[in-house]
Amino acid sequence: MADEVVLLSFWPSPYGARVRIALAEKGINYEYKEEDLKNKSSLLLQMNPVHKKVPVLIHKGKPICESLIAVQYIDEVWNHTNPLLPSDPYQRAQARFWADYVDTKISELGKAARSKGEERKAGFKGLIEFLKLMEKELGEKSFFGGENLGFVDIALVTFYPWFKAYDTFVPLKIDDECPKYIAWAKRCLQKESVVNSLPDQHMVHEITKKNLGIE
Repeated sequence: MADEVVLLSFWPSPYGARVRIALAEKGINYEYKEEDLKNKSSLLLQMNPVHKKVPVLIHKGKPICESLIAVQYIDEVWNHTNPLLPSDPYQRAQARFWADYVDTKISELGKAARSKGEERKAGFKGLIEFLKLMEKELGEKSFFGGENLGFVDIALVTFYPWFKAYDTFVPLKIDDECPKYIAWAKRCLQKESVVNSLPDQHMVHEITKKNLGIE
């Protein structure tokens, strides 16, 4: 029920988009509450007093913070359809490893994007290396989860609009350097749960342009 599930997020957030995709994959109705991160709501501060960040999933009045934890929670609670994590313990552990690796590399990229000169250049070179490694992990599968969208797919695909925006301004030549990644992203975007959860590409471009200090 919508009154039992609430998502606090900020529309451009790729982390919030992860939770939105997971909820859509499970067919869960929920109430969405947009947060102003410059003027955080009392509800957000109450539900995430430690980090005071979005997204926060609220289920029956109880908060679940951090996007990957929220996606795992959704998969465990609504386990009757569209499993996001493998049932095999080893494969499940591997999926968690790769999702955590995505977050580690994204954090490094964020620092590089906010820097200047050679540090920024090295950071974006690292992005291409990261995507090539993810291509190896994908192999010949349609999705990281196999034939269906899964945990690692959700962890990575929400950054696709941002990578494309960086590619416009830097450029990175992602299409040429990482064709398998691009093909995977396009498969993900064929799913309503994904395309309806991602922010508008034009708006992402504008934010990225500002973040990179480009007039």
